[in-house]
Amino acid sequence: MNLYKYVSESINDKLGFTANLETPRNRAFGDFSTNAAMVMAKSAGKNPRELANEILPKLRELDFVADASVAGPGFINIKLRDDFIWRTAAEPHNATTATPKKIDLDYGGYNVGKALHIGHLRTSIVGDTFNRIARFLGHTTKSYNHIGDWGRPMGLIIAWILEYGMPKNADELNKIYPASTARAHDDETWLNRAKEITAELQSGNPQYRQIYDDFMKISLAQMDEVLHRLNLLPFDATMGERGVAPYVADTQKILESRNLLVESDGALVVNVRTDDDTAPMPPLMFRTSSDAQTYAAADLSAIYYRTKTDNPDIIGYFTDSRQNLHFQQVFRVAKMAGLTTAELFHTGFGALTGPDGKPFKTRDGGVAELLDILDMVRDAVHTRVTAAGKQLNAETINNIALAAVKFNDLLHDVRSDYVFDPTQITSFEGRTGPYILYTAVRLNSVLKRAGDQSDASANDLTDDERNLLIETLDFERTVQSAFDNRATDMIANYAYDLCQLANTFYHNCPILRDDVDAPTRAKRLGITRIARDTLAAAIDLMGLKIPDEM
Repeated sequence: MNLYKYVSESINDKLGFTANLETPRNRAFGDFSTNAAMVMAKSAGKNPRELANEILPKLRELDFVADASVAGPGFINIKLRDDFIWRTAAEPHNATTATPKKIDLDYGGYNVGKALHIGHLRTSIVGDTFNRIARFLGHTTKSYNHIGDWGRPMGLIIAWILEYGMPKNADELNKIYPASTARAHDDETWLNRAKEITAELQSGNPQYRQIYDDFMKISLAQMDEVLHRLNLLPFDATMGERGVAPYVADTQKILESRNLLVESDGALVVNVRTDDDTAPMPPLMFRTSSDAQTYAAADLSAIYYRTKTDNPDIIGYFTDSRQNLHFQQVFRVAKMAGLTTAELFHTGFGALTGPDGKPFKTRDGGVAELLDILDMVRDAVHTRVTAAGKQLNAETINNIALAAVKFNDLLHDVRSDYVFDPTQITSFEGRTGPYILYTAVRLNSVLKRAGDQSDASANDLTDDERNLLIETLDFERTVQSAFDNRATDMIANYAYDLCQLANTFYHNCPILRDDVDAPTRAKRLGITRIARDTLAAAIDLMGLKIPDEM
């Protein structure tokens, strides 16, 4: 149940008035509070506190209200009935939306012929988590890995292969692009050759297409390895610039029919600036002066293609925040041209920095590859576990490392930068992935040791018991809010808060101790199971794996 929504709507229906519902910082005052009397006072011509006292009897008629009281200038604090909390918390989570949407999601965006690096971490994790959230709510999603596979980098790679031969593996392939780029910087003839190859590749040169297809197999296999290590849902489509190239001509015709394309120094552009713009808004470049396809043309053609084939209600993108302006331009042109009626959104994420606040680099100053990062965190987990005198198998170590990386990314507002410190994120205490998994393992352990003991009813709850159960009842609201606000950090922070309350409950409320009577044990086992199931659902939304032991 979405407890907040249920209580809010019930109170508003009872009073015939829409009022705000808040959660007091100190639950000793109540589980919820409302300013209904303060809002209604003026129209009723009464003192807010006087009106609040008149409202109390109506609120006490609601079957979930244990007590209601007036505080301050007219706030009303509401305490829920223990049996209501128990009964609703015991129900399975059902956050299915009443208005399911078809959603196309564009994340990943990996570059062919290059190793996935730290810059691809957030698009992968945040995009995958949002996809899981949308599906959990009952939306139909289609995830696209819009790979970079059709521009000048392809010409640079093919030129190198023509001279030095086909790479045998990913390590060899990853060295080609930087080497060829460096050569093009100093050798204009080499650069022009790469440009020629790119144009001929896009025009259908069979030799270049074959080379392209051969090294693509190596590159895609490398991508799959990283996706597997990150435990991401498989992409529904790996389709980038090459895939949408056949639709560029149709998109151009639509732009021309709307008289949107204008020539500027030999290039074709669309002016998107409006009188309301206060910041610079340059034209969108659709084709270069050399008649080459641009990134903007590819993204517009992708919107055209997805609308034509998927007919989505929403199209969302997760990329580096440095592309904010690009997507503002693309979205404006898409609407101006009538390419889609779908809602378009872009979530631009911040950068990862090292503990020194500078962009995270390897020890030799290079860009860190994703597989190297995962290995680095895995080694940090192994070192920490060994130092603690524990012995955990390789799968468990990998699961902990995965949680350390992904939770640390999701914990922060996606739009902000954050510090990536392998030592800090592998701690088993504090706001870390290992702490989340440790709590889940602890709850599972209690239930395993207890065996098959039935849950009891509960008409009286301690503060720790009711606080934990009320938190589980906030899960569905949190998931919906995370979707509405495109804010995956809400799931991670909710998981941490839930773990905090679960561990407080564990320490203050004995469960399997000999001096605990049977009804209390059954009740607390029921609470443990509810908390475990809710935490497991949150963990699954983040794409983490709960180990058997820690």
